[in-house]
Amino acid sequence: MNTVLWVVSAILALAFIGAGAMKIGRPKEELAKSGLAWTEDFSANQVKAIGAVEALGGLGLVLPGVTGIAPILVPIAATGLAITMVGAVITHVRRNEIPGAIPALVLLLLTAFVAWGRFGPYPL
Repeated sequence: MNTVLWVVSAILALAFIGAGAMKIGRPKEELAKSGLAWTEDFSANQVKAIGAVEALGGLGLVLPGVTGIAPILVPIAATGLAITMVGAVITHVRRNEIPGAIPALVLLLLTAFVAWGRFGPYPL
């Protein structure tokens, strides 16, 4: 199970770091045109803040475990990202973007799985 948690954490880290970097590096208008219509509901600074949370959370999923420095941060990062994905699901459902809510729901479930595993029976 430890290996499964590592693999899921690594995949989530790549996904969140990539998504966060995209939100940080691109203007809000460009994000809206490229399929992230939900950005219309947020200011440019809020979109960048969401990107920063995702990128830092992605790093928090693996770096503390790899380095052995403060490994308790792994489940904390997973919990924070799960909460972020709750907000994403709510935003998509509120905007009636049900297909957009599905990936956010999958990420929510995977981050909750990592948080459960690392806080519970398989700590680092």
